Amino acid sequence: MLTAVDSSVILDVVCADPRHAESSAHALRSAAAEGSLVVCECVIAEIRPAFDRRQFARFLSDWQLRFVPSSEESAVLAGELFALYVRRGGLSRALVPDFLIGAHAVLHANRLLARDRGFLRDYFHSLTVINPSLEH
Repeated sequence: MLTAVDSSVILDVVCADPRHAESSAHALRSAAAEGSLVVCECVIAEIRPAFDRRQFARFLSDWQLRFVPSSEESAVLAGELFALYVRRGGLSRALVPDFLIGAHAVLHANRLLARDRGFLRDYFHSLTVINPSLEH
């Protein structure tokens, strides 16, 4: 099983979020036990500020998080679904990374580990989303 991991789950663990760290760490360990963990460019960019350079590489290695680059196909899918979001009245350009992460998971993994509040399920119907906040 190939599990894409969203930055929210990683940052829960790294920043020791008092509400979500335990459930996110448990979900990461469970997903790793079932297969491989992957991250895309957006996740790398979003989590990088939480580390110094050596810590960052060590964290990726310790959690066996493998970088799998996005493809043109996943970028196009993200753009198409973002356009749908805008047509439905969405205003926030800050969500573009979420669309890229979701599209990457659809095309480059079997599922996504993310603290989703319904957004991913609304736009990525075929994507299995594991929400650690609901699983633990």
